[in-house]
Amino acid sequence: MSSDVYKERSVLLRVIFIVVGAIFIVRLAFLQIFDSTYHKLADLQALRQVTQYPARGLIYDRNGELLVYNEAIYDMMVIPKMVKNLDTALFCKVVGITRQDFLDKMEKARKYSPYSASPFMKQISKEEYGAWQSHLYKFHGFYVQQRTLRIYQRPIAAHVLGYVGEVNDKDIENDHYYRQGDYIGKSGLEKSYETVLRGIKGKKIMHVDVHNREIGPYLDGAHDTMAVEGGNLYTTLDASLQEYAESLMANKRGCIVAIEPSTGEVLALVSAPCYDPNLLVGRKRGENYLQLLQDISKPLFNRALQAQYPPGSIFKVAQAMTALNLGVITPGQGFPCDKSLVGCHGHPSARSVQEAIKMSCNPYFYFTYRRIIQQGKYKSIYKDSQYGLTVWHDYMQRMGFGTRLGIDLPNVKSGNIPDTAYYNHWYGKERWAFSTIYSNSIGQGEVEVVPLQMANLACIVANRGYYYTPHLVRYYGPDSTRNEEFYQKHDTGIKPAYFEIAANGMYDVVHGAGGTAHRANIPDIDICGKTGTAQNIGKDHSVFISFAPKDNPKIAVAVYVENAGAGGVWAAPIASLVIEKYIKGEVSRKDFEKMYRETNPCQKLPLTRVPKKKKK
Repeated sequence: MSSDVYKERSVLLRVIFIVVGAIFIVRLAFLQIFDSTYHKLADLQALRQVTQYPARGLIYDRNGELLVYNEAIYDMMVIPKMVKNLDTALFCKVVGITRQDFLDKMEKARKYSPYSASPFMKQISKEEYGAWQSHLYKFHGFYVQQRTLRIYQRPIAAHVLGYVGEVNDKDIENDHYYRQGDYIGKSGLEKSYETVLRGIKGKKIMHVDVHNREIGPYLDGAHDTMAVEGGNLYTTLDASLQEYAESLMANKRGCIVAIEPSTGEVLALVSAPCYDPNLLVGRKRGENYLQLLQDISKPLFNRALQAQYPPGSIFKVAQAMTALNLGVITPGQGFPCDKSLVGCHGHPSARSVQEAIKMSCNPYFYFTYRRIIQQGKYKSIYKDSQYGLTVWHDYMQRMGFGTRLGIDLPNVKSGNIPDTAYYNHWYGKERWAFSTIYSNSIGQGEVEVVPLQMANLACIVANRGYYYTPHLVRYYGPDSTRNEEFYQKHDTGIKPAYFEIAANGMYDVVHGAGGTAHRANIPDIDICGKTGTAQNIGKDHSVFISFAPKDNPKIAVAVYVENAGAGGVWAAPIASLVIEKYIKGEVSRKDFEKMYRETNPCQKLPLTRVPKKKKK
């Protein structure tokens, strides 16, 4: 064989070695520089990055009583690529799940990321964790991370305090602070003040051994960051009053709103049926939520802020103040109780605004509203009605109707105060007049208000013409930050002297002969109130607004009891019990209290229309 052949073979071998070597070099470079998979796996064998979740801020009532605090719980985390040689049967037995549960949870974790930690089991109690903690080292790829769970000190104020739940994709998209498995305020103050309460997350990097046990901080914690605990909320609620008001509504449908008129601070806000906020905590939260959601009485629905009801006769106070300020009636104005115009109960004709409020005369406010709507500014009755309705609409908004009051809770409704555009759309332009819309005069028709607005009207009369935005948090955080908007006075532009007439009329409703709310009378407390009986599908709603004392008022209360009947029979006595409890600290009328606490006057669900009794 010639030397040239050996030379060619030598060159070929060298080329093969060079090519193979180049392939290995390129592959190694790719793995080390461009592909982070093996780097991640190597790090995971030695290091673990653990999120340090901050303690969520605490919530207190106006007297410093703790309402919401935190309790330690645990989440079991899994890194799918690190799960090796797992005894699945032992694992399932130790942690108390089925094999199918295990497979489902692992599949979900792999879809999230094979290399990153994600929750495998959430909200494990201290007792559960303690029972199998000693076995955890056997399960490579699993570890436990401490979290906190919200605990509600008393089973009250669920609609105010709200609840915390796991973030969804939309939450993560809206705020990159959150990651899968994080928790966020879903309703109530927990949602409104989420950025205050949540704090700031930290991180801790730990060395782990081959048995998945932490053996110390990486680089002595040089890359660790401390979690910053959330800010506390100091609310306006009176926990004792809230609990008492809820007890009065325990077997009813409706709501109670109590406000301090001089500040706008909400003392109690009750939506009935109520529920224990602790039901929406822990691993049974989903099951409990579904039961509440399917309840026909809608316990998750916050009636105090979201129900839009016909106000009934309490709305007459707003009508009277508007008419007086416009000068279309005088304080001594009298109107006949003409039942051919609009139905009314038996009483003498009112000779003044004060008497009309006391007796709640429907025809009187029919005439009053007509003078507001038809002021004679235009020859055309249609144009005149459009002008009058525009003026009326403006006055109603000044008193907080038809607009969202800026309370610091989410999902507040505005009610409905119809304007010209509303009726033009409904009937056609210049095809409606007072005769079309006169039901608004007595709080029926197209008028709808939210119970918070009803309580705010009582505050306006109590203050003789102005209000502060109702709110639930006095201040928050370590620096006692407060929302300055809550301390700005909203003036209605109506003369205080006219509100003095309203206050006197409302005093007579409770204390005067012929008044409609004698059951609200309390010895030694000058309660001022106005009853309402609102028509709807089914039995009438029972309505009452009030404040006390008459001079220098301390509390304003609105009560709405669905499908219960007359305002003076149900809503007014309940309001008086709330007032007595707050002002005196205890209720002396024990038999009276027992009756209104235990009796349920509400028509059963589902509703059917109640036939009216024929007049004899």
